[in-house]
Amino acid sequence: MSAPNGRQAPRDATGAARLRGVLDIRGGTGILVVVTVPFDYDTAPERYRLGMQAMRAHSASSLYDRVAVMLTELAARFVLDVGCADGVLRAALPPCGPRLVGIDASARLLQAHPVPVVQADAARLPFTDGVFDAVCALNVLYHLTDPLLAIHEAHRVLRPGGHLIVATIARDDSPELCKYWTRPATSFDAEDAPGLLARVFETVTSYPWDAPLVTLPDPAAIRDYLIGRQAPVKVANTASRELPAPLTVTKRGALILAVKQSPIAAR
Repeated sequence: MSAPNGRQAPRDATGAARLRGVLDIRGGTGILVVVTVPFDYDTAPERYRLGMQAMRAHSASSLYDRVAVMLTELAARFVLDVGCADGVLRAALPPCGPRLVGIDASARLLQAHPVPVVQADAARLPFTDGVFDAVCALNVLYHLTDPLLAIHEAHRVLRPGGHLIVATIARDDSPELCKYWTRPATSFDAEDAPGLLARVFETVTSYPWDAPLVTLPDPAAIRDYLIGRQAPVKVANTASRELPAPLTVTKRGALILAVKQSPIAAR
């Protein structure tokens, strides 16, 4: 797949150094300590579903539809969806599309995903080497303290010439809401993700987005959007009362395509 704003990521182009449980991203003005996004899908699955429902109802674009088209263009026949949740990518695929295997750490969300599914850790995939044409990890790697472990595992289970498709959010996503809620820096944000992938994959291309893609029509939609993004309920309620509706929200992040080098290309 190609796009006019596709950006090649240089090898080892990252300022992230791994520490114990956090990342230490060093810039010219100091140190930014980042954490993982809390994993609450077994304890609060309705929070996740509320956020997904708000995005489906009020977004001008679907990440999962775009990835489904990309998989078709790549002629991927056997796909692993890492962090598959309840099957949103599976639902976006056409009936004659690729065979998809879903894995997730959440047993509760997997109950709603069509088979085949496996409850497993993204950093320890229960598959042999070189079996998948494509691996998808959409808005999931920021849950991991060390995303590189999962990136190495994705590389291992891909066939030569196979593709890893990841998506993640930028630190300055949804700036219209920053008075009430700011997304904390995480272990796998759009600003650093291409460089982390380039540590493992031979070719990495980033397709960033920065556009007013979400329109929240009323206070209830503003509240649901914030709760879906793990803002405290009290904060979400306050924002829904004080912010004008309809509210247009700027979405920022990146869809990134990484390619595992084939033996012929490596010669």
